[in-house]
Amino acid sequence: MCGIVGYIGSQNATPIILNGLKRLEYRGYDSAGAAVIDGRKIYLRRDAGKLQQLADLIAKEPLNGAPGIGHTRWATHGAPSARNAHPHIGNEGKIAAAHNGIVENFLELKDELAAENVRFDSETDSETIVQLAEREMADGASFEEAARRAFKRIEGANVILLLCADEPDKLIAARIGNAGGVVVGLGDGENFIASDIPAILEHTRRVIFLESRQMAIVAKDEVRIETLDGEAVEPKIHAVAFDAVSAEKGEYRHFMQKEIHEQVRALTDTLAGRADFKEGRVRLPELNLTPELAKRIQRIYITACGTAAYAGMVGKYLIEKIARIPTEVVIASEFRYSDPIVDENTVVLAISQSGETADTLAAMEEGRKKGGVIWSIVNAIGSQAMRVADGYISMQTGPEIGVASTKAFTAPLADQYMLAILLADLRGTIDDATRRQLVADLRLVPDLASKVMDSEPEIEKLAHALKDIKNCLYLGRGINMPVAYEGALKLKEISYIHAEGYPAGEMKHGPIALVDEEMPVLCIAPNDPWREKMISQIQQAKARGGKTIVIATEGDALVQSMADYTLWIPNAPWMLSPIISVLPLQLLAYHIAAIRGLDVDQPRNLAKSVTVE
Repeated sequence: MCGIVGYIGSQNATPIILNGLKRLEYRGYDSAGAAVIDGRKIYLRRDAGKLQQLADLIAKEPLNGAPGIGHTRWATHGAPSARNAHPHIGNEGKIAAAHNGIVENFLELKDELAAENVRFDSETDSETIVQLAEREMADGASFEEAARRAFKRIEGANVILLLCADEPDKLIAARIGNAGGVVVGLGDGENFIASDIPAILEHTRRVIFLESRQMAIVAKDEVRIETLDGEAVEPKIHAVAFDAVSAEKGEYRHFMQKEIHEQVRALTDTLAGRADFKEGRVRLPELNLTPELAKRIQRIYITACGTAAYAGMVGKYLIEKIARIPTEVVIASEFRYSDPIVDENTVVLAISQSGETADTLAAMEEGRKKGGVIWSIVNAIGSQAMRVADGYISMQTGPEIGVASTKAFTAPLADQYMLAILLADLRGTIDDATRRQLVADLRLVPDLASKVMDSEPEIEKLAHALKDIKNCLYLGRGINMPVAYEGALKLKEISYIHAEGYPAGEMKHGPIALVDEEMPVLCIAPNDPWREKMISQIQQAKARGGKTIVIATEGDALVQSMADYTLWIPNAPWMLSPIISVLPLQLLAYHIAAIRGLDVDQPRNLAKSVTVE
């Protein structure tokens, strides 16, 4: 959630910090601030609201110096306000801190510090960190040792960045638990720290990722990585392939619209080097899946949150249908509390765009404790979910900036389809002809997705007709049932219209009571094994006065005759149809929100990466 940026070098830190925070706006925030050192004194500017308000404040009250740190805050403890915004400075004005996470024992620490007459100027848990560190320095500790002692007192999952007026030659960052990422960017005579790659990508592509309970001591010409116990760590330096241009909107009005259209390219990249169309096989080398492991797998748990969980529901159909392995989908926030039955023959497959979602990382950890094999499908290169897994599949979508996920729904569908084929192949449960046909079908997907994009003008027209609705019911069956959930989620996320996804076969068990002329019913009825059943649901909605919008395969005259509005998709192999059927729903939600004049890329109360529970 919260964005963190740090800079140390010979340049003025302020514009670097502001620009970096701008690149992290997708994470969601409600206040922002920056602190720099000038002449061994910390200068601070912060305000509630958007980054522009901070920029306007700095324009009136200039902030120049280096090193510097910046922060965009998503409120947890204390309302969004200037006094609760980060960075926080200690009573002595020696240390400033930016923080992402929750200090679970902050009340205990605050009481301890207050008993020593430490004054707290905010309502946040974060301020305890800087006050702890300043107290340690007052007792004679160096900046580095004071930071280490403070970090070791903190409970919970946290990311922290500190600067010190008395020792302006370094910044110190720490990662404690699974509270999002810490990226150290390596420059020439300057170095950078951020909570995500886009913040520093224009300056460097050489980065180090901190693991849990590690701290980085960053000078302009040197970076040291140590554990919180002081042991030296030899870090791995990663080369990041993303370029800064890919994080710009280009010709599109919003990032979300751009990313919907990028799915054609993202799906092409997802298949490249993995789907061998000549041999009719799938290759996923980073998964580290051997024939021996494939044959001993008895159960798969797919665990994820939100959009990724709905992608996992499609994956359950694919893995069970193709590989014949019992598969369950468990919401990540519930996984570790359900005492799942996991052993060495169980795979826990985590799906996460950011690779830093706290609940998903906790589910992976629970699976690890119980002896399971841990896999991940993840987009963010070098993220925690990628690093801690026994094997992974990279989504290959590039940065996803819009809070409402699009590319990171369709790419995992293709990834799980390929995983199912590979598992079936290695287990010997699929014949050669079937395997070759399944792989060949993948070749169609990018072109089919492109054809849906050509229908955007018609979808935008429908959006104008639906822009004032108050509610919407989304219905799907079988492999497209999760697409109904995802379509409803997209509408409510960005347009703030109440929408509910529901299994169409359950309509008569309650939701049908809601259907009248004021309740649009969106039915997903492509040419798949459940089409005839969906036709029945459309008829039931029509019989009760409902306005029906139907996703249908091109040329389906029967469905068209029953629907008030038809959104056409090209004919697709049914196991790949969710990749295609979700695209009109993404475009429809996008255009409804855009027509309503809403902040599509940063919807209220939401953050791109939920890095706290």
